[in-house]
Amino acid sequence: MHMMIQQQLRELLPDRKVDTSAALALLGGSVAALGVWKWLGRKMVHKKMEEARRTRDEGLKKMAKAVQQFREQVPGVQRETILSLPLLELTGRLQEGSLSPRTVLYTYLEKALEVTQQTNCLRHFIPECEEQLQEIERHKEKGQLYGIPVSIKDHIGHKGHLATCGLVQCLDTVMEEDSVLVKVLKRQGAIPFAMTNVPQSLFSYECSNPIFGQTLNPLNPQKSPGGSSGGEGALIAGGGSVLGIGSDMGGSIRLPSSFCGLCGLKPTAQRLSLSGVTGPIDGVLAVPCALGPMARDVDSLALCMKALLCQEMFQLDPTVPPIPFNEQVYSSSTPLRVGYYDTDGYFPLPPCMRRAVRETRCALQAAGHQLVLFSPPRIPYVMTELFFKTFFADGGRSWLDVFTGDIVDPTLRPQVNTCKIPRLVKKMLALLLKPLFPRLADYLTALAGMRSVKEMWNHHHQIQEYRSQFITQWKELQLDVVLCPVLGPAFNTGYPRKLLTAISSTMLYNVLNFPAGVVPVSTVTEADEEELKLYKGCCDDPWDRTLKQAVSGAVGMPVAVQCVALPWQEELCLRFMKEVETLSRDKRVP
Repeated sequence: MHMMIQQQLRELLPDRKVDTSAALALLGGSVAALGVWKWLGRKMVHKKMEEARRTRDEGLKKMAKAVQQFREQVPGVQRETILSLPLLELTGRLQEGSLSPRTVLYTYLEKALEVTQQTNCLRHFIPECEEQLQEIERHKEKGQLYGIPVSIKDHIGHKGHLATCGLVQCLDTVMEEDSVLVKVLKRQGAIPFAMTNVPQSLFSYECSNPIFGQTLNPLNPQKSPGGSSGGEGALIAGGGSVLGIGSDMGGSIRLPSSFCGLCGLKPTAQRLSLSGVTGPIDGVLAVPCALGPMARDVDSLALCMKALLCQEMFQLDPTVPPIPFNEQVYSSSTPLRVGYYDTDGYFPLPPCMRRAVRETRCALQAAGHQLVLFSPPRIPYVMTELFFKTFFADGGRSWLDVFTGDIVDPTLRPQVNTCKIPRLVKKMLALLLKPLFPRLADYLTALAGMRSVKEMWNHHHQIQEYRSQFITQWKELQLDVVLCPVLGPAFNTGYPRKLLTAISSTMLYNVLNFPAGVVPVSTVTEADEEELKLYKGCCDDPWDRTLKQAVSGAVGMPVAVQCVALPWQEELCLRFMKEVETLSRDKRVP
């Protein structure tokens, strides 16, 4: 081998006298140096991760100590009573003074500590919550969220804290000021007290990253809480927060709400300010990100939106349309004309999710609402040509770049490995797979991305055209709102990574930029499990069979539906969600 390399060096440099032994030594030294460089890089990554975990754990210990001191100072607090209060009632008690903000804050801090021990849902406690508590106690004027502890998703900026997105590269950047949303929460008297865990890069609906680990579903530790607002879902469902703020770009509020049995609202993207919110890839405007509330009931979502849609937000961020919350629309009892469907034709959902739509439809009809069958157009086209091509316009290179010098979480490896396939190979594989596995073939074609600016402009035009077509169909049927399914029930851990394309039910309303919310209406029954055994999906292909495995063993887990309205009609969407919630609760009460 040594002689062979010497000969190759002589052929490469035939006209020069070369000391091949010296050249080989230099080559060997370079390889060794490269190896040492990579080893040092990995060591630095692990050191940063260990430091981040140590900081998180020290914060938890400090909060536990503060909670213990409070319990010693104020014994006999009716903890379970406070934790059981709905947000509206809790707000009323705080406003009238029968409960103190201090008691409520420390009660939720204690519960959040318990929940994160079970689920690993917290990325960090916010120690400044004690300063905010003192701040609101000094002011005579009480905001609409006076004394309410609020949890926020990892990447929503809070002064003095990281916004990691589950990435090592973000562990060096401390936010210099609060995001607009956090500023408004504080002005309304809320107390941000915790930041919750997210999947690495936010691009997953399984909540895991190599820095802070995997978050589990508090209702069943074998199940995922969903994502990417999975830490919020787990914390609220476990009782450790009464109100949380998540974000949604493909279902990231609605999927955790579905998996954890919560109510969650994805507003029209620009309705709430995104100023101060970070992301691994900025500038994706064709399918915009939206911030929204998550809670245990619809009234909580409405109160949160009412508090946030105030002059403070409109002044801090003039790009937010100055549209205050319309209480008259939310409180209306006028019968609605409701479009409905229980499958989108691309990824048929499990029997229990379709049952939920049928039962809700019947309950709405019985309550005097008018129901009209609605068929959303061309979902396979929307999923691959519009949604995935938006995020992988460059073939996934920008997304892969965020993992440079990082450790890829196991939950993301399938997507990362697929993105790494050369463009030409993706195209060839798509061609070969088309007759056998058409959905995978279309997905690979989408991942190949676009080749020119002109193609991207045309892609943006296609999204605009689709939105116009969808709204025209909506208007022709004279619909007020739409009732449809949402992905669920909660997946077994390890399965979301295998079914990225199963999010068609939520993805659609990100492409359209319509407000959409999720409401739990039922639970999985033994009959649902039996019917699941007969599930074939739409193609009886590997994805359909994987979905069947993903949702098995879910008896007793929440079953939800999705409620949708036209852009800027969040109040109407919430009003519809409230109607669905009321009817489902009436049905469950014996």
